[in-house]
Amino acid sequence: MGIWFRAYTLEELNNLAVGNLLSHIGIEFIEIGENYLRARMPVDQRTMQPFGILHGGASVALAETIGSCAACMVYDFPRVFFVGQEINANHIRPVSSGYVTGTARPLHVGKTSQVWDIRIHDDQERLVCVSRITMSLARPKDSAENGQTTP
Repeated sequence: MGIWFRAYTLEELNNLAVGNLLSHIGIEFIEIGENYLRARMPVDQRTMQPFGILHGGASVALAETIGSCAACMVYDFPRVFFVGQEINANHIRPVSSGYVTGTARPLHVGKTSQVWDIRIHDDQERLVCVSRITMSLARPKDSAENGQTTP
């Protein structure tokens, strides 16, 4: 189980994608490791820029998806959840077909903030994008209104 609050399944994570951006651009969670989370995304007409290569914004959407989900999995989600506060990305190499796969690993896991490193590779395991996301604790609205606190 590693760093995760409990044992999560890929089915649970992939069900989060139904009816939102994740399903629209084809993001799929593919592996839960002891201290990492991995997902992939197709490089196709949904994720390409007009010049026929992967859109940088699609890479950032993949990175934020993996980092956000991983951050929430460390605590008692959905009672406690984290949202993106800042993200950056360096685009290293263009991709014009296949899939890109991102892996998120924690750099810092605190009570109210987290920092995750996300590395995105192409089908040949070449580095495509390096991203870092800072996550901030968010309290569900009903908990805050009832005076409940979270860690």
